[in-house]
This record gives sequence, structure tokens and C-alpha cells, in this order.
Amino acid sequence: MSGGSRFRQGWQRLVRITEGLLSASKSACTACGGRYSKHRELPLCDACLEAVPWILQVRCERCGRPDHCTDCLRRRDTFFVQNRSAVAYSPLMKEWLALFKYRGHEKLRQLIGTMLLHAYHLHRSGAEDMNEQPTFRELITYVPLSRERQLERGFNQAQQLAEELGKRAGIPVIPLLERTRHTDKQSFKTRGDRLEDLQGVFALIPASAIALKQLAAYSPIKLYMIDDVYTTGSTLNECAKTVRRELEGIHVYGISWAR
Repeated sequence: MSGGSRFRQGWQRLVRITEGLLSASKSACTACGGRYSKHRELPLCDACLEAVPWILQVRCERCGRPDHCTDCLRRRDTFFVQNRSAVAYSPLMKEWLALFKYRGHEKLRQLIGTMLLHAYHLHRSGAEDMNEQPTFRELITYVPLSRERQLERGFNQAQQLAEELGKRAGIPVIPLLERTRHTDKQSFKTRGDRLEDLQGVFALIPASAIALKQLAAYSPIKLYMIDDVYTTGSTLNECAKTVRRELEGIHVYGISWAR
């Protein structure tokens, strides 16, 4: 073998080793699998990160919608203080949520749960604007699934997101509500059907209710109710109604990933 051939083989080997080291230093995008090299809080490549439709400003102070809202105007009684969502429910966000909920893409749990921090900070910034006194004790809970739905899916996505948010925000997560009956998927129903179908569907878990009542005796509680998507607010409102019907000193706030 000539000296030139040995040099070329050695150079090619060095290039392959270097490419391998560079590839190993890169991370895989949770959403698309693409590679990126910069360290960042959200494990997304540049393209996916730029495609996230963050909600940066809200138009409806009640539900956190970034555009004109009619749902809050039509609601007769509102039992929650306000809701804030992290992103607009774009076609891409629907794809991500479907991968998480229906195909068990475990890494998306961590991604979406971390994204909920944005909605949490929207709540916090609003409280600072109103000069709210920091006297509230913060707790996190979540919208429960029926036993049938949990068996079908294998997990409660709202519970998993609540646990991720609680871990990152340093806020305790408690199971507070249970469903008294199974209901069909709300996404296929009209607003009126949602309201009728959700009447009395939630109940407090007795042990959790007792513990929460004891805590509320010492200081008011800001309770964040976690769900994946806020559509009309019917689910959040019914959850808040169930809590406030039996417990005093509890202020229910919604946090959803998408709006």
C-alpha cells in the first residue's frame, strides 16, 4: 500500500471518529428526532422550537384566550378564578398531544409538563400586576379520568402533566377528585351537550378533602387544576364547582397545556 493510500485511509478514519464524537454530543429532538447541539430547557430542535405557538398575551382575563372569547360571556356561573394555557391548539400541537395520549410517547410527558411552566408563570405575572399578597398556599391537582378511560389508555395524561409541573415548580400534587360515572369524549360534543353531560360527574376524594380542609383553616389555598386542553371551560368549571361546594378557602385556577 502506497503512502498516499495509507494517508487517505487514516484521514477517513479520523473523519469518522470526529463525526461520531460530534454526533454523540448532540441531543435528539423529542418531537421529531432531529439533532441539535445547544443545551436548552426544552429538548427541541430549532425548527420545532420555533413552531411552538406560545400564548404570550391573553385577551380574555378569565380563560386566558389570546383572541376574542364568547364562552366566558355565555357562562352563567363561573366557579374558577381564571385559566392560563401554554400554547394555542394548532395542528402541530394536536399531533404532539396525540402521540402522548394515544401512543404513549413517554418523552413527550416531560416536554409538555415542562411547557406547563409557561402557563404557571402567566398566572404568577398576573398576580404580581395586581399586587397580590403572597399569602396563598399553592397546591396542584388534576382532572380525573373515569375507570374505563384509564384502563383503555393506561394512564391519566392530566395526572402525569400535573406531576411533571409539580416537580419543576416545587409545588405539592394531590389527588382530589374522582369521576362518579363514565362519559363519552368531550371533544365530539357541542357546548350544550358538554354542560349537560358533566353535571355532577365529579366528587371529592374523602381523605383528600379532609386534608385540604385542614390546610385551608390556616391559610387560603390557590389550587391549580391541570388538564391537557381547555376548550369551552366546562370541565374546569365543573371541577371547581365540586371543590367550592364542599370546601371553603379554596381558590381554583386552571392550567392547561393548550387553548
